[in-house]
Amino acid sequence: MKGLKFIALALGLLVCVSTSAAKKAKKSKKAAVAEKVDTIPMSDFSYAFGIAQTNGLKNYLAQRMGVEEAYMADFLAGFDKAEMDEADKREKARQAGIEIRQQVMNQIIPQINRQINDSTDLLDKARFVEGFRAAIAGNAQLTADSAQAVTAKQMDYYNSVKMEAKYGQNRRDGEAFLTANAKKDSVVTTKSGLQYKILTAGTGAVPTATQKVKVNYEGRLIDGTVFDSSYKRKQPATFACNQVIKGWTEALTMMPVGSKWEVYIPQELGYGSREAGKIPPFSTLIFTVELLEIVQ
Repeated sequence: MKGLKFIALALGLLVCVSTSAAKKAKKSKKAAVAEKVDTIPMSDFSYAFGIAQTNGLKNYLAQRMGVEEAYMADFLAGFDKAEMDEADKREKARQAGIEIRQQVMNQIIPQINRQINDSTDLLDKARFVEGFRAAIAGNAQLTADSAQAVTAKQMDYYNSVKMEAKYGQNRRDGEAFLTANAKKDSVVTTKSGLQYKILTAGTGAVPTATQKVKVNYEGRLIDGTVFDSSYKRKQPATFACNQVIKGWTEALTMMPVGSKWEVYIPQELGYGSREAGKIPPFSTLIFTVELLEIVQ
């Protein structure tokens, strides 16, 4: 499970200065000092620049930091302090706690619930907050590593349940198709469950898993939907036998060059629960594969 990142709030003030065609003074050996401003005194320039840099600041304070305009005097009181005293540091920590709590309740928990089951109310919010507080306070009942392992395992479970509910019918349909297909005389079933039918028997060498091959192919779902075809692109594909899905690797390393097979790949030897382009999760795949050559 990917770690949840808290939103870091930072104010970036960009200083853009357009310079006019000012006269260049000769530099002395000592550090150059701006003694003259062409238009206004430096003090007035500095004052104007300070004003210019507040453009949009109030909106930022309100929208990103939750500081309402009614409290601008309090904001300025803080701004005027050169350094934070102990009370200020405690207040800063307290404010950070308020902001993080809002993020936990309004962003983190809803996001986790959506990952679990497209819902917004599955997690026990009180226990989540209890665990969160305990970890920060240093008295949690689990180590961080243990908690990560527990949550990763449980999220994997929730994901499998969610995927089964959404796409389980694809798996069941594929299993039924393969069971019926295996009964055909021309179809061979391997120990892994891969099935193939020889359309053209090649007489060339058989590639190893690490060798590159050039192939033409067409891939389709069991309902006949074509999702990929090198024939349509009019360009054979070249890749190493072990750089493709397991079903392809197994088939290619049994095919002599010059062969043309129809290969039936169970979902567990294909993309499994992953969605791959036009291929839905748990899909049984059918490929027409023509092994053109071993690329040396």
